[in-house]
Amino acid sequence: MTNLIKWDPLREFRDVTNRLSNLVSCGGRPVSGDSDREDLTRADWMPVVDITEDESGYHIEVEVPGVEKGDLKVTVENGVLSIRGERKFEREEKDKKVHRVERSYGSFLRTFRVPEDADGEGVKAEFKNGLLTVVLPKAEEAKPRQIEVAVS
Repeated sequence: MTNLIKWDPLREFRDVTNRLSNLVSCGGRPVSGDSDREDLTRADWMPVVDITEDESGYHIEVEVPGVEKGDLKVTVENGVLSIRGERKFEREEKDKKVHRVERSYGSFLRTFRVPEDADGEGVKAEFKNGLLTVVLPKAEEAKPRQIEVAVS
């Protein structure tokens, strides 16, 4: 049976851009692995995100299974929300023979522009069962309000 894989035309471009960025930031050394070949085949890990909006604000849910609460950091600076963390790979192979490792490990950084109607000072984050929920409340003046019209 043949497996079909959805093709993302920008995936290769992102992979090349990420590898180039890693090489530049690390002085030309491979970021992981013992060889250039291994570095070219490793997958960069980036957790998936859902962003929703309601009357009260913006809700960002980030799937980060296997990440400890202490390895997560949420900041808002200069109008940018940054979510960074690390899923650590603890390899203990004394009596084990590893056949395959498909899960990705390492550091990640997701950044989002804070909308103009959001209150960056009131950001809240909660972590439960591998799901990080970040709430950016809307600023008071940005919330819709009903104004009663007086008849004279």
